[in-house]
Amino acid sequence: MLLGVSFAALAEDFQVADIRVEGLQRIAAGTVFNYLPVQVGEVAGEGITADIIRTLYGTGFFDDVTVERDGNILVIAVRERPAVAQIDIVGNKSLDTEVLKEGLAEVGLAEGQVFNRAVLDRIEQELQRQYFSSGKYGVGIESTVSPLERNRVAVRIEINEGLTARLKQINIIGNEAFTDKQLLKQFELGKTDWLSFYSKNDQYSKQKLSGDLESLRSYYLDRGYINFQITSTQVSISPDKKDIYLTIGVDEGSVYRISDIQLAGEPSVPAAQLFPLIEMRRGDVFSRKRATESAERVSALLGNEGYAFANVNTVPEIDEEAKTVAVTFFIDPGKRVYVRRVNMRGNTRTRDEVLRREMRQLETAWFSTELVKRSRERLQRLGYFEDVNIETPAVPGSADQVDVDVTVKEKPSGNLMAGVGFSQDQGLIFNTSISQNNFLGTGKRVAFAFNSSRTNQFYQLAYTNPYYTIDGISRGFDLSYRTTDFDRLIGADFSTDVGRAAVNFSLPLSDTSRAGLGFYYQNTRFFAGERSPLAQDFVADNGDQFNDFFLTASYVNDSRDSAIFPSEGTLQSLFGEFAIPGSDLEYFRLSYRGRHYVPLTRRFTLAMKGDLGYGNAYGDTDAMPFFENFFAGGPNTVRGFRANSLGPRETSIDDDPVGGNVKLTGGLELFAPPPVGGRFENTLRLGAFLDFGNVWWTEEADGLVEPTGFDLGELRYSAGLSMAWLSPIGALSLSVAYPLNAEEDDEEQIFQFSFGQNF
Repeated sequence: MLLGVSFAALAEDFQVADIRVEGLQRIAAGTVFNYLPVQVGEVAGEGITADIIRTLYGTGFFDDVTVERDGNILVIAVRERPAVAQIDIVGNKSLDTEVLKEGLAEVGLAEGQVFNRAVLDRIEQELQRQYFSSGKYGVGIESTVSPLERNRVAVRIEINEGLTARLKQINIIGNEAFTDKQLLKQFELGKTDWLSFYSKNDQYSKQKLSGDLESLRSYYLDRGYINFQITSTQVSISPDKKDIYLTIGVDEGSVYRISDIQLAGEPSVPAAQLFPLIEMRRGDVFSRKRATESAERVSALLGNEGYAFANVNTVPEIDEEAKTVAVTFFIDPGKRVYVRRVNMRGNTRTRDEVLRREMRQLETAWFSTELVKRSRERLQRLGYFEDVNIETPAVPGSADQVDVDVTVKEKPSGNLMAGVGFSQDQGLIFNTSISQNNFLGTGKRVAFAFNSSRTNQFYQLAYTNPYYTIDGISRGFDLSYRTTDFDRLIGADFSTDVGRAAVNFSLPLSDTSRAGLGFYYQNTRFFAGERSPLAQDFVADNGDQFNDFFLTASYVNDSRDSAIFPSEGTLQSLFGEFAIPGSDLEYFRLSYRGRHYVPLTRRFTLAMKGDLGYGNAYGDTDAMPFFENFFAGGPNTVRGFRANSLGPRETSIDDDPVGGNVKLTGGLELFAPPPVGGRFENTLRLGAFLDFGNVWWTEEADGLVEPTGFDLGELRYSAGLSMAWLSPIGALSLSVAYPLNAEEDDEEQIFQFSFGQNF
């Protein structure tokens, strides 16, 4: 839009009797008066016309300003710039529309604001720059401004993103010590390969290139090439803007070795404690990474000893002729710092003592960075808070004291949940639960749960006090009742009603491990069907109602970084239950569960799992009750086989599975987030797996069960793909598995899924 500015020169000075503004539509006259350099009653002198025009045009509200004189009245005629009535952005797939509109508003283009063509031009250039930086060099951006009634305009920005330019070739020039293949392994960028659709390694961007160049520099510096330099970086694009060629020039220099390692300054900690933290030796090739990590370990030790503001600097002294480096660690510990007070903030419902008992950093003690870190982790693991922030401000007027300010953001710790789900082995599942994990702000947990499906019904009332003693020993009570129809669960014609009353204690062994001890009473009613000789024989020998008393022991060590989608860490649990002498059924069960997660790359995680179980009878009981057997097959053990179908079978007409007293299952699974990313990054996980397992019956069964014994040659294997999604309306898990060594009697189930259950 062209600017048209005209004015009638004011030939002589005059006293302004009035000011009249003409042409206003949306802008109030008072807004104009606020900007005018002259007011009523003042004398308008030479040059006032230019000042008025310059001032009003500088507001950005007007396209044209005219100044005239009508007697002693100053007349200002304006033409307002149009207002933006609407903004439409189309064709943008890589950039979210709402994010774009927020960015436009920050630079002055938003609905309701005055339209400025220069701002729109700058926006087009910035959008083009952003697309170029992500490798979309064929992008086309066209803006259309359409006039509307009442001096308004509609802005339409059409974006044709085009295809992302792909890396056709990467050349490294000047490398002699390492091959191109070795160096390119350090790059996130790479030529198109069979996995590029997922990794997107062939999509060029300046950000990726900058990161790769830093990785290349680190690779050389960590191998003694102190004078390594990247001499040039050339990026060229094909005429059709679809292929990119990248050439990187390097100057490797020489390898430098360590000639000496020294500590300087005032360590305040004996050198004998510090030198083991320095993982460098005389004669070794110099590594910047190892030098940095050594300095960080020294700094961490000093921080744990109370020197919160310690500085550790690594200074290399280079001998160019000898090609050696003398490394000196300069240590300035500062003063030892003590904690004056630990302050709690933000806990409006949770009592102070609930937070303080999780704190490992105590008042009047030395300040320790490790203890502060552990304190924050323990508070986060409580599950009562959305966020935990710890600050350590210095105490005013003191050089050796700090306060530890803990600020929490509480979240609702009560949960009222009702839901419905479906799984192939249990059918339609209804569940209801009421729980309060932080009852009345005391940290105690109270819960009631009800679950119902075609195979079982379950009722539970539970109470746990995690700090029954000041040392962190917990105590819990549990009342539950469960009915299970094994005919619908595994096809075997019998069912059970089980009522239980339990008390348990748990002792913390470390920040990640606990040991437990418990006792429970269990009343079991057993119903034998007409189609199950095994069940009828069991009733004939043992009866159909049992009162049993159990001692339990457990051990759990959980160092996973997340309970939902972990990427590293280990979960190990041992559990044993022993029916004490005098119970109607005398037997025991032992089980082990292990999970280990190894991050292979930023996106890929390898999971290893294993489950073991063993049970047996003693005393007057001949065999462990078969309704307490272990089962295998299905989504939680060996996918590709129908749930609970593996192992021994009853020698009846129906040939029903009955489980076993020995269980071994496990597997390997490679997990990765979805290639789409975005909001699914933390809620969707894909996997490729290999499962194995089976159950065995090692006891006598009077010919009513197919004898198996324990034979690793009977392990079943399967391989396939999996998906787990934390959807807004429930958890969904599914798998497609192919049994690798199924026998004739095995029940295969290639596709398995469940919805609305935890996994």
